[in-house]
Amino acid sequence: MGEDTSSETRRVEKLLDSVLESADDAERAALETARELGFPEDDQHKIGMAVREAIVNAVVHGNRYNARKKVHLAVASGPDHLAVTIGDEGEGFDLASLPDPLAEHNLLQQSGRGIFLIRAFMDEFEVRRRVPGGTEVRLVKYLDKKQ
Repeated sequence: MGEDTSSETRRVEKLLDSVLESADDAERAALETARELGFPEDDQHKIGMAVREAIVNAVVHGNRYNARKKVHLAVASGPDHLAVTIGDEGEGFDLASLPDPLAEHNLLQQSGRGIFLIRAFMDEFEVRRRVPGGTEVRLVKYLDKKQ
């Protein structure tokens, strides 16, 4: 996921605690940038939900609420897009091994839809292992210039 940062116009980086309240900080940072770029309200809602889901996954499944582990957040923008990178310091996971949230036996489960929602709300979704450990996801939403 070698990011091309040459087209970035703004970049904000934060180190967040492994608590669910960190989702509020991350969502706020992403939405502030989305508003500045001119994303419509509907897209802002999608971005906010996707970022919140990714942070919750990092805290709960990645870092397992471990107070010694942090969540790494980067919000970057270019002239036509918003990119949010979220990394945890956990053991990592295999994207292919996640259960299908649309399978009949999973429809009533309380969790398991985060990645599904992120993919539905964002234009790009990438997952990679972090070095020395953990998982990093990169979410990208493009600004529709026709609005």
